[in-house]
Amino acid sequence: MNKEICPLAKKCGGCDYQGMSYEQQLKEKEQSVRKLMKGFGEVLPIIGAQNPYHYRNKVHAVFARQKNGEIVSGVYQEGSHRVVPVNACQIENEKADEIIVSVRKLLKSFKIKVYDEDTDYGLLRHVMVRTGYVSGQIMVVLVVRSPIFPSKNNFVKALLKLHPEITTVVLNVNERRTSMVLGDRNITIYGKGYIEDTLCGCIFRISPTSFYQINPVQTERLYKTAMMLARLNKRNVVIDAYCGIGTIGMVAAKTVKEVIGIELNAEAVRDAIANAKRNQMDNIRFVQGDAGMFMEGMADREENVDVVFMDPPRSGSDEAFLRSLLILAPQKIVYISCNPETQARDLKVLCKKDYQVEAIQPVDMFPFTKHCENIVLLSRKIKNF
Repeated sequence: MNKEICPLAKKCGGCDYQGMSYEQQLKEKEQSVRKLMKGFGEVLPIIGAQNPYHYRNKVHAVFARQKNGEIVSGVYQEGSHRVVPVNACQIENEKADEIIVSVRKLLKSFKIKVYDEDTDYGLLRHVMVRTGYVSGQIMVVLVVRSPIFPSKNNFVKALLKLHPEITTVVLNVNERRTSMVLGDRNITIYGKGYIEDTLCGCIFRISPTSFYQINPVQTERLYKTAMMLARLNKRNVVIDAYCGIGTIGMVAAKTVKEVIGIELNAEAVRDAIANAKRNQMDNIRFVQGDAGMFMEGMADREENVDVVFMDPPRSGSDEAFLRSLLILAPQKIVYISCNPETQARDLKVLCKKDYQVEAIQPVDMFPFTKHCENIVLLSRKIKNF
């Protein structure tokens, strides 16, 4: 299973475990989770990937001009703004890498200048390619300094001639002098402006800025494991906090009475509502707002919630959210985390008085990197009066 060590391993910094066997990578990650979860309970064996290569369904490349005038595309070297040229990557979707190389080659014939962040001059900043693992649909996002893209129709035609499998092309306008990749404005120049993909039997709409897990095969295993641990039934009322485009909530909706998804990002909520309609689900609704405040409101109205799924960002949950969760007091909490370190910190708060850990299940979502996803099932302690 082990390929040769990537020639860019030392320069790029994207992979922490280059040169290490996949079996050893899993051991390291499992040990790391065991260390962090010490005192909370037994850690189940890590769920590894059957194929740890080319799993990333979202590939992003930065473009730059070298001193000799040559245009390169790739990634920033870790801790710097120097571009490391990348044509192919062991963890990225191969077709996406090919498309980025094709875009780079077309720039010269169309006389398109790449953006220089020092001078704030040039047009093309980045290219992002998103691929549907099941659907095969492909979105190309050209991140530009200005919405005026010369000969854009001919450029798209030339790109489609090379890659007829592309289903949509979007211009994303980012006028800010910042390291943020995407701007707020999207202009569809070919296709629908989004792609769809299937996960756990549900169809999801993915727009340029949607959060969607980058490893589709392992995501399916992650969600199915989370559902199994939660032991859901048709009487359950479920909250999907930090719901994004509704992935976890919609998977849960198949087996429960009602799901409420809560999300701060308005665009993600629009996508979530569209996804629920697309899948003809009428037992799930989405609320745009702060999950903690919403849960406190439910507690004030004495509304009952059986299970809360939470999948916060890497920074974990804040104290206000955890306090709200304790006020709502669901029977079970399923805490999915991409950062077991902040998860362990939050578990201390939840387990202080009210909850106990029932199961800890690490899942390898990001082979060749040190990152590890972890599911923790908590149940409310039975209080003796």
